[in-house]
Amino acid sequence: MANIYYEADVDRSQISGRKVAILGYGSQGHAHALNLKESGIDVRVGLRDGSSSAAKATEAGLAVSSIAEAAADADVIMMLMPDTEMGAIYTEHVEPNLSDGDALFFAHGFNIRFDLIKPPAGVDVCMVAPKGPGHLVRRTYVEGGGVPCLIAVENDATGNAKALALAYADAVGGARAGVIETTFTEETETDLFGEQAVLCGGTSALVQAGFETLIEAGYQPEIAYFECLHELKLIVDLMYEEGIAGMRYSVSDTAEYGDLTRGPRVINDAVKAEMRQILSEVQSGKFAEEWVAESRSGRPNFHALEQAGHDHPIEKVGQELRAMMPWISQGKASVRETSGGQG
Repeated sequence: MANIYYEADVDRSQISGRKVAILGYGSQGHAHALNLKESGIDVRVGLRDGSSSAAKATEAGLAVSSIAEAAADADVIMMLMPDTEMGAIYTEHVEPNLSDGDALFFAHGFNIRFDLIKPPAGVDVCMVAPKGPGHLVRRTYVEGGGVPCLIAVENDATGNAKALALAYADAVGGARAGVIETTFTEETETDLFGEQAVLCGGTSALVQAGFETLIEAGYQPEIAYFECLHELKLIVDLMYEEGIAGMRYSVSDTAEYGDLTRGPRVINDAVKAEMRQILSEVQSGKFAEEWVAESRSGRPNFHALEQAGHDHPIEKVGQELRAMMPWISQGKASVRETSGGQG
């Protein structure tokens, strides 16, 4: 079973006397920086020259400087840039400003797991990964709650790395909900697999395939949209709140019987075999190599696939139907505003 820690298990003094640099002010960056600041931590934000996020961070009352200056000034450095950009930024701006006893933090293990960043031996290397998007990390903190966090220690140069990671997680609100101990390898591999096979890749492909099946059988696109995409939120919310068994209890007997008897025909042994292959590609580093190479070449395949997704008929139908339901987006920021890396 996992080790889970709460506020009573944390020594906040481990971070209260440290200087923290948040490198990046995107979805996670703004949440970490503001939560740390309001927890009484000495924090500054490091951004690239000309970053559009500089004004936002300054307006929020945060000290803003270049990445190199922030890294040099701090002794705890949290890397919150996009995975594919992080290695180059680290080499140019962070590595020259590291000293023995400093701590290098990450919110995702990608660059450490796949050796894209190789910190010096005298530096603590830790992970604090809130299990939610930045706007949720920020909102729950303001409300007095928190989002569960993962912590991991890759290198304990000082002998204090775990205590420091726990204190950081507490300062961003994670210990209010629970902090789970893991490793860089476990977090990275399970995160990539989950995104690809279930949360993003698996779910979006399943929704599109179901929509296409109904359309090809002659049903109206609007009806297909509601049945295969719109109502998915209702089911996911039930699973989120009560688990799969709770969801099945809440739906009709007809829906539950269809779930129990037909679900395994859709997600069958062939699908699980493909999932195992996807996991193998993550574990071997094949996916990481492919993604880094794709980014370095200008992302031609990525952009082509992205455009094909935008052009799928389900998007046009969905846009028209969502315009009839303004309450869906009421009071919410756009996806583009609440996502992204360094900014």
